[in-house]
Amino acid sequence: MKPNEIDFATVLASSVHDMKNSVSMLIASLQSVLVDMPLANARQAEQINSLHYEASRINNELVQLLSIYRMQQERLPMSIDQHFVIDILEDQVARNYPLIESRKVSVCVDCDSNLEAYFDADLVGSVIQNVLVNGCRYTKGRLLLRATLADGAVCISVADDGDGFPQGMLDYPLRHRRGLGHSDSTQLGLYFASVIAQMHTEGERSGSIVLRNGEPLGGGVFEFYLPN
Repeated sequence: MKPNEIDFATVLASSVHDMKNSVSMLIASLQSVLVDMPLANARQAEQINSLHYEASRINNELVQLLSIYRMQQERLPMSIDQHFVIDILEDQVARNYPLIESRKVSVCVDCDSNLEAYFDADLVGSVIQNVLVNGCRYTKGRLLLRATLADGAVCISVADDGDGFPQGMLDYPLRHRRGLGHSDSTQLGLYFASVIAQMHTEGERSGSIVLRNGEPLGGGVFEFYLPN
């Protein structure tokens, strides 16, 4: 095969898949080390903390890149089913517990145990995972995962007590609807979350995301709406 006949996008997607698996193994190994070898001092804790965060962030971005490629190829499997929302929230907290603990973050889950919705658990879980990992970095010490039913939609939110989102990120959803210019940040995580939300539809309604600052903890708030 000649070089100009190579489908670079397919090769890149395959490489991303392999890298994602390797990073996932790295995170699992790191978590095992933390269990078997308790940290001796604050310096070690800070180093492991940083390593775990960066590995989780890279893994999330690789998952998002691979998912976006599959969307474009119309090969992204989507499995809509009825789920208890609290299960998704608690699963992500448990999955990221080593990171949460190492950063000494207090995480509260506020969700009616009977609240149900129809969605793809893996895709929505990936969105919440990404927001939770980023929240662990920017919070001053508290995160609130909340799910409520309002105006015919289920709103899953992640709030922190940090300094809030910069104005450029607050403007992102509007820019995404207009299309991104060359000078704009791609904001991969927000793009991924927005597309996943829009893939969930009910009649003529589709999901959406909202970023804002303020209540309930005074910092940034990410809201993911699922039509119900």
